[in-house]
Amino acid sequence: MAIISSVIGWLMKKRMHQIELFIKYPHEVQAEWFRRLINNGRATEWGREFDYKNIHTYEQYASKVPISTYEDLKPYIDRLRQGEQNILWPEEIRWFAKSSGTTSTKSKFIPVSNSSLEECHFKGGKDMLSLYVNNHPETEIFDGRGLVMGGSHNITEVNNESYYDGDLSAILIQNMPFWAQFLKTPNMSIALMDEWESKIEKMARETMTHDVTNISGVPSWTMVLIKRILEITRQTNIAEVWPNLEVFFHGGVNFDPYRQQFKGMINSPKMSYMETYNASEGFFGIQDRSDLNELLLMLDYGIFYEFLPVDELGKSHPKTLQLGEVEKDKNYALVISTNAGLWRYLIGDTVRFTSVDPYRIKITGRTKNFINAVGEELIVDNAEKALTVACSKCHLTINEYTAAPVYFEGNEKAAHEWLIEFNEAPENIEYFTETLDNALKSLNSDYEAKRYHNMVLKEPIVRVMKAGTFYAWLKNNNKLGGQHKVPRLSNNREIADEILRLNLRSGK
Repeated sequence: MAIISSVIGWLMKKRMHQIELFIKYPHEVQAEWFRRLINNGRATEWGREFDYKNIHTYEQYASKVPISTYEDLKPYIDRLRQGEQNILWPEEIRWFAKSSGTTSTKSKFIPVSNSSLEECHFKGGKDMLSLYVNNHPETEIFDGRGLVMGGSHNITEVNNESYYDGDLSAILIQNMPFWAQFLKTPNMSIALMDEWESKIEKMARETMTHDVTNISGVPSWTMVLIKRILEITRQTNIAEVWPNLEVFFHGGVNFDPYRQQFKGMINSPKMSYMETYNASEGFFGIQDRSDLNELLLMLDYGIFYEFLPVDELGKSHPKTLQLGEVEKDKNYALVISTNAGLWRYLIGDTVRFTSVDPYRIKITGRTKNFINAVGEELIVDNAEKALTVACSKCHLTINEYTAAPVYFEGNEKAAHEWLIEFNEAPENIEYFTETLDNALKSLNSDYEAKRYHNMVLKEPIVRVMKAGTFYAWLKNNNKLGGQHKVPRLSNNREIADEILRLNLRSGK
């Protein structure tokens, strides 16, 4: 183990030099990846269709190639899943990252090439560790095991060839080098189980016997696992089970609503938390500084970035910006071209630049994950910050939540309905509601204007959900697993009404 730790440490110091280079020359790095991606795409069916051989500048690319959603690329991806090749990318594609997204119950299958595995996803994991070690040179992270909240995958046979789809985490686990497997827990047979209730039980019983020094996963599912381990061991602090635990690498959802719960379950002065932005489509950002809850945009992962101002969304010919054209504190929809054949792909996330030297971002929400019933344009970033304020003032913590509009009906004004599963129910729900409402007003001027004297929006409706309601909704919709999340905001009542019906049926 000591030899492995020494080799890993040397590799990470070497990588830090490369990270410093793309921080120093961001536009040159992006221009080089643009050139390489276009050259690689020229011989594909997509490249021939959109005349890649005559694309030499970004302006030509933006004029010839349309911005694509998953629905636009789905016919091409369906053919890839049936075994056809050289359609979107010149490499053979055998892996597809399955994602339900956060705005649709339909599964998406994102192609994953060998290049994207090595140059993007695995590189992102190595850089996450490199940045952590750089910030914590005294770390003993490699002296124990890393716990990975992995997903599951399926195998499809087409013309005697195997094609795989599953959670991105499962694809990464399946393709890890042997030395990385040696440093991980649980074993692969458990990590790739697809029945999550049995999986959590087996993970708990195996991992509690190891010396876990770091955890990687989505906060919600990691919390379920830790709570089960504490139940089995009859401990109140996971540091009693894993005394050398020092960092949680988290992503997938905003961590702020979970932060106090994790601090309660992991009561250790040496514990650190580090955010990543890793999606099925690519690894985009890593928290590079412990004192900033911001993400360094990773620029040399085989991804060319464009940024679409949110007011351009929905236009027939939207104007995108290159990296050098973005401004701080403005919301942009993320558009990517990747070394897996996603071309000008609108992934559905919105980001805001907190710095342009170096380029750091915060995830602000989804292009379709918002409430805009009366022009209030409430986004996830507003919701997360307001809940953090309300919970802090009321000394509460939240397990899960979602919100949806209540539309005008008769003489009734519109409103926002919040379905919240607290860890302990508020003693004064009216005060919590008032605090949440005031925080939203301070964060969103459009919301504040619509709430003025209750003229358009009346005060929010907060409903306390019974324990386990959101888990039951995920289970009923076949969404148990690390890649699945409860949608935070919806602009319709579909999800909220389903959850309310489950809450009424649950016996407590």
